[in-house]
Amino acid sequence: MYIPHYYKNENVDEVRTFLKENSFGILVNQVEGKPWATHIPLELDADGQGKDVLEGHISKTNPQWKAFETSKEVLCIFNGPHAYVSSSWYQEEEVPTWDYIAVHVYGKLKVLSEEETMESLHKLVNKYEKDSKNPISLKDMSPKTLRQVKGVVGFSIEITEIQAAYKLSQTRPQDHAKIVSELSERKDSGSKLIAKKIEGN
Repeated sequence: MYIPHYYKNENVDEVRTFLKENSFGILVNQVEGKPWATHIPLELDADGQGKDVLEGHISKTNPQWKAFETSKEVLCIFNGPHAYVSSSWYQEEEVPTWDYIAVHVYGKLKVLSEEETMESLHKLVNKYEKDSKNPISLKDMSPKTLRQVKGVVGFSIEITEIQAAYKLSQTRPQDHAKIVSELSERKDSGSKLIAKKIEGN
């Protein structure tokens, strides 16, 4: 994606944390010459060599997986908070804009075996169940229920490139106090989160 240099975040640890906290992404590849996208959890993990990978799965009824073998590269899109920024908050006349955080991850996809897919599903469920009032575990489910894994295609994506855009009004430091104040007064969570990000930037 196009990122002006002042909005580019190259702090690997910060971006890695973002991916872990905003793991519901969009997997994009080509299916019969047409862009195809699926909204799914894409979990950041490490492979056997300690390299960062993304793991996920989709239903076999989704035709996207049939193009996995021919997809030389896939794109995963992750969205963070975003907020409209009114130029009425600026000291000088300017057009309004939008502040946001977004990360694009490119990589090479490999289909997982059924055993690897099940292992990935265990990690996924354990991660999101740990804060539940009554956490469940796939280990406690019957073989009949777990046979549903045969209906999904698990995959791992070897990451080849990460592009991280953190557009947080970096070009208007003189207006940060006003922007943060105005965003903080809004009711939506995106505006409040962007205000905190600008303060910490």
